[in-house]
Amino acid sequence: MYAQKFTVNVVIRGVAKPCPLEWLDQFCMRNFTNAAEFDDTLPLADGQLESSFRLTPERFAEGLSAWLTQRGKGEGQPVIVEVTSSDTKSKPVRAPANANEALSNS
Repeated sequence: MYAQKFTVNVVIRGVAKPCPLEWLDQFCMRNFTNAAEFDDTLPLADGQLESSFRLTPERFAEGLSAWLTQRGKGEGQPVIVEVTSSDTKSKPVRAPANANEALSNS
């Protein structure tokens, strides 16, 4: 079931740090999205998460970024989430900081 390992970092006011386990746990255990892909996640530690293959790093970064920003975790600024697959040395996937950035990247 947990076939992927992600490293999850948050960038708040330009400072990157591993996403706190408490935030990962709250996001993964909360059924606010009605999206089944978030059901198969297991937070392990600060910045560490296991997931099924149904969830992509891009989708996780996007969902977590929006949720953390909405919850005010960015101290008045958007929370940027970077997710890297721990199984490979892939480039981090970063969620757009805001809707305008998301539109300009498409």
